[in-house]
Amino acid sequence: MITQSIHHPTSPYAHDTNIKHYKALGLLFKRCTLLLPTKDRLTFTSSMFSQIPCFKLEECTAADCLGFYGYGVFLKTMISGWDEVECHRVFNFLCSFTNLLHKIKMAVTGTPGVSCYLELQLRLFCRQVLLDPWSCKDTLFWLTRILKPWPMVLQARLLFILYGPLLPDSTLAWQGIVEREMSHSALWHMARVIVLLYSNLDPKDWTIDTMQTILEELIVVPEVWHMENVARLLVLCGNTVCYSILANKAHNGQLLQVSRLIVHIILVCEKDGYCMNWVAKMVHQVCQVFNNTSERFTFIQSLEDMFSEVTMEVYEFVTAGNHHEDMGQTLWSLVKSSAHFHAKFLHMFLKNE
Repeated sequence: MITQSIHHPTSPYAHDTNIKHYKALGLLFKRCTLLLPTKDRLTFTSSMFSQIPCFKLEECTAADCLGFYGYGVFLKTMISGWDEVECHRVFNFLCSFTNLLHKIKMAVTGTPGVSCYLELQLRLFCRQVLLDPWSCKDTLFWLTRILKPWPMVLQARLLFILYGPLLPDSTLAWQGIVEREMSHSALWHMARVIVLLYSNLDPKDWTIDTMQTILEELIVVPEVWHMENVARLLVLCGNTVCYSILANKAHNGQLLQVSRLIVHIILVCEKDGYCMNWVAKMVHQVCQVFNNTSERFTFIQSLEDMFSEVTMEVYEFVTAGNHHEDMGQTLWSLVKSSAHFHAKFLHMFLKNE
């Protein structure tokens, strides 16, 4: 009754069939256990699901197993309408049922990439059972439960495990994000979850300071990211997150860091086809962080110097005989991005006169 073609689906409609099956199963369990206390309802459910390896962490090795996905659909249907206290009990029960917190601890405190199967299993279980099937509000609730037991540096590593880019073999791109530029799509899910956390700041759970700290920790996991990946992530996160990070660096006097980051944001906007007017307005906003005209001029001068420095770095790499087609394209994009940005930036000031 519980399993429904969760391995090697033979029909193109198998996915939809599984969704219907586990929705119906969740509704059946919901009705059959209606009069039982929450603890007894969960115990009854686990007595059924614990007999099948596909619903437990690290017990099914089939690459195309739909067990976690089916469990997520079932759970969402069964506990629909439960209040927050009951959902806390559900999370605690799942942690006990799967030994989730212990497995997370092993993953986030170990060397990145060494326990690649455990990392993938945690990603699939948390995403398919607790995060992806739900609305934004519910996703935030479950994500908070998953992240909060850990210090911020480990929260950043856990976010990477859950939402970081994957290689074609389904392992996490721990080194890829450090060594080379990642695509827009590879960073999309991570950006969406950062925006979700930023848009629901709460003194009890997520403040602007904790989010900035987590994001700063994230972009050095496992080492300092390739600068274009940092820039692309901030562009995907949008105005609020991007300004928050840039303004915080500017406020703390980190002119070189904020200048280099802005140069790469401008480069990413050129490469990915984003409106350069957005970056010009962002730089103008960052200028307002500084207290007087002298400090603003120093910031603009630092930005211009960084444009020259980054351009020379790429130019020297290309002319040194490094036959890297992407770097040649990057040099061309960098020159174009500088022209487009400065045109927009000057136009913005001329309009205000």
